[in-house]
Amino acid sequence: MANMYNDTVLKHFANPQNVGEMENPDAVGDYGSPVCGDMMKIYLKVENEVITDIKFQTFGCGSAIASSSVATEMIKGKTLKEALKVTNDDVVKELGGLPDQKIHCSLLAEQAVKVAIYNYCKENNIYMEELEGFDPDAEFEHDHGCEE
Repeated sequence: MANMYNDTVLKHFANPQNVGEMENPDAVGDYGSPVCGDMMKIYLKVENEVITDIKFQTFGCGSAIASSSVATEMIKGKTLKEALKVTNDDVVKELGGLPDQKIHCSLLAEQAVKVAIYNYCKENNIYMEELEGFDPDAEFEHDHGCEE
């Protein structure tokens, strides 16, 4: 089983970074797949539109946890606009790859971050072109080959 994951994925699964709840976050984003049961909650601290701190709680498989860990590492210190440019493909690349049937796990992090930034912008009356047409309540619409 372990050989389907590379060392980077295993390292982030065994020792995830930025895991936990955050007191008084500036924004929170929830995203999940009702089919798989993978769920992610992300917490952001934002100062001058820069993400100064980020924490996550993920309920899911090793790939989901590793993806969440790497995504938070990639996003911390970035502006909101820069953070929105980080895609699930970037997360997979940073992890050194994921098995095909686990690629959907990296989408959790991308979407949870988007929801958190969307909520932050909405609450603070900030318009961001990057969020145009984004629907935080959209169903998890990725083909992820989970067992129902």
